[in-house]
Amino acid sequence: MNSVGSFYPLIKALHVAFMVTWFAGLFYLPRLFIYHNEASDAPGRDRFVVMERRLFLLMSIGAGLTLLSGALLLALNPALLEAGWFQLKLGFLLGLLVYHYRCYAWLVRLRQGGVANTKWLRWFNEIPVVFLLVIVLLAVTKAF
Repeated sequence: MNSVGSFYPLIKALHVAFMVTWFAGLFYLPRLFIYHNEASDAPGRDRFVVMERRLFLLMSIGAGLTLLSGALLLALNPALLEAGWFQLKLGFLLGLLVYHYRCYAWLVRLRQGGVANTKWLRWFNEIPVVFLLVIVLLAVTKAF
């Protein structure tokens, strides 16, 4: 293994750690949206605005570092692009980025005083589980 390739396991470990950070935010932010939507007092809603903004910033940093480390891994091993499992993983990654953006849209909507259907937010809260399971299963099993 060349000297650059010897860093591959370290970069891969960081990629997983950054992904965990990203998903922690993806799992919790929609729950904050539910609490925010149900808050009945202005100080409570204001507190959720601050919490949501801070969590979104942290999870966006996690997302950026996940993407950066993933791009570096791909640059070190471009043959991954030929694997069907990896192509499907990239498709789910795009879907995850859309979900991330939708979280931002909810953050803005609630900050501006908009209300949401709490039942829908509860379903929205479960979507990252599907992404996590599929992406991890694809990466670990490399099924095709």
